[in-house]
Amino acid sequence: MTAESQGAAPPDAFSGARALVTGGLGFIGSTLAGRLVALGAEVTILDDMFPEGGANPANIAAFRDRVRVEIADLRDTRAVAPLIEGQDYLFSLGARTSHMGSLADPLADLDVNCRAQLDILEICRARAPRIAIVFAGTRQIYGRPDKLPVEETHPLRPPDPNGVSKMAGEAYHLLYHRIHGISAVSLRLTNTYGPRMRIKDGRQTFLGLWVRRLLEDAPFEVWGGEQRRDLAFVDDVAEAFLLAAVSPDAQGRAFNIGGDPSLTLLELARILVAASGGGRYEIKEFPPERLKIDIGDYEADDGLFRRMTGWRPRVALADGLARTMRFYRDHRGDYF
Repeated sequence: MTAESQGAAPPDAFSGARALVTGGLGFIGSTLAGRLVALGAEVTILDDMFPEGGANPANIAAFRDRVRVEIADLRDTRAVAPLIEGQDYLFSLGARTSHMGSLADPLADLDVNCRAQLDILEICRARAPRIAIVFAGTRQIYGRPDKLPVEETHPLRPPDPNGVSKMAGEAYHLLYHRIHGISAVSLRLTNTYGPRMRIKDGRQTFLGLWVRRLLEDAPFEVWGGEQRRDLAFVDDVAEAFLLAAVSPDAQGRAFNIGGDPSLTLLELARILVAASGGGRYEIKEFPPERLKIDIGDYEADDGLFRRMTGWRPRVALADGLARTMRFYRDHRGDYF
């Protein structure tokens, strides 16, 4: 049985390969960069250190001397183009991710998530036509689901500017595969959690704010409580990126990436408190300004990606949450 059929990327696919990770100082990007380093890849990280994003130099402390780090804006093609040339893989995680932030500044959100992605694709077409790209998409493009679990054939109706810009960025990647032959895959991610996520506030994920409150021995707020969500541990998500990059049949397609079966936010709160060894939460009404862009219940059907690559989540929710809490207790000073 091959490594791919067991759901793990074959090490020889990345040993000695050159890989560029945009957004590589962020949560998922840094986890993926560390995995690539362990597989023997020559890794370059590009990040703009956007203060309201997830970039944090502490995310790569364990392997900083084995990666090249370039601080530049994705929209600066003069800086980006030389970094793409000669790369075998491009893991495109550099993005604006805040839904409320996209309401406040939709033009900046569009520039980074769509226009910059198109510029990058044009650079790839001209300077690195053999590069393999994996784009970080989002389940937000589906909007409020018609039914659960959500398949890739579900209508796309994003509820906010961020969803629109990410949908357009994904569409350009799939278009460039069809008309220019660029190897490109989009992974529509669900709620990703784990070590290195932003916990200073709720801009990246509500769960990060829950974790911070527990570390402060303060109650966290559960809004509503009955909404259903599925969560994926960051190590499992990083493995999905690797498999997508080396799976020929995946090229030119978009896939859902899920995790454990969905559960209510109230159930999640109870599991987190147990994994933390104690804590408190309060149930609050959903804030009206957020309710208008909330997608309601969500659970991904990621069967297509599992069947095609052999991938499956390996870290159960309770274990992942316990590992997350241990990480932040050990590295508290780097993330507050």
